[in-house]
Amino acid sequence: MSKREMKRVAKKIITGIICISCITAQPVYSNKGNNIQRTEAAVKQTADYSKYSNVKHEWYIIRKDKHEKAGGGIPSGMRFSDYNAYYINGKTKEKVIYLSFDCGYENGYTKSILKTLKRHNAKAIFFVTKPFIESNPDLVKQMKKQGHLVGNHTCTHPSLPGKSVSEIKKEIKDCAKAYKKVTGCKMDPFIRPPMGEFSERSLQVVKDMGYYTIFWSMAYYDYDTENQPGKDYVVNHFKENYHKGALPLIHNISKSNCEALDDVLSFLEEKKYRFGTLDEFTINKEHQTQKLDIM
Repeated sequence: MSKREMKRVAKKIITGIICISCITAQPVYSNKGNNIQRTEAAVKQTADYSKYSNVKHEWYIIRKDKHEKAGGGIPSGMRFSDYNAYYINGKTKEKVIYLSFDCGYENGYTKSILKTLKRHNAKAIFFVTKPFIESNPDLVKQMKKQGHLVGNHTCTHPSLPGKSVSEIKKEIKDCAKAYKKVTGCKMDPFIRPPMGEFSERSLQVVKDMGYYTIFWSMAYYDYDTENQPGKDYVVNHFKENYHKGALPLIHNISKSNCEALDDVLSFLEEKKYRFGTLDEFTINKEHQTQKLDIM
């Protein structure tokens, strides 16, 4: 995917952010790492995806004042937890934040980002595309070596509702295979849907593959490499919008993010926040043991 295309699709991610009063959030859970095993029950299931709506939704967040937990654009009548889809740790009372980086391509900043995270002993999750993996194997290995989670961001960064079931699976499997080829490890069972676009069908397909769909509760305009918000903007955004259980979306291609990260982490440390990872949580043991397609 070209830089121009990445900018175009990234713009759609941010445009849905609005600031109104909240809705009730759902907690983030995970499956405690890479221990997803194939079982006969999972392999045998032949899901009928025609019963799931394929109406496309675009994720957005609902900011709130006084550092209260953000709300999210969950469609009416849909429970994200039914699909193992989350955007925040909604139940936690702990001062914890879950750093997440989207890596569609490399722009020269990821190495510095990793160094800054290491200096603060902060863990994060990096959602990587297949082209990023293949073009930057050393960076991907370094993510793994430093103890970060590495999640799936597909091969070509498509809108998943616009793909057939088989095409969705191929997008995800081929990305995971590329990761395993580089690292020798299975990809962590988390996926960020490109552009934040989803449908009931796409969420169910992803769930049946053994993944947790991860959205976000903080975001800002950081994706345009030729129109960066600046270091101070990024730092101030975190100061104004941090909240317990937050899951910020951060793009690795942003110069402003790279320059601001050290100050952001120092500020959060001053506020006694801990840097958590998604594999701290568990949604249900059945999902851990039944799912199939984590490569």
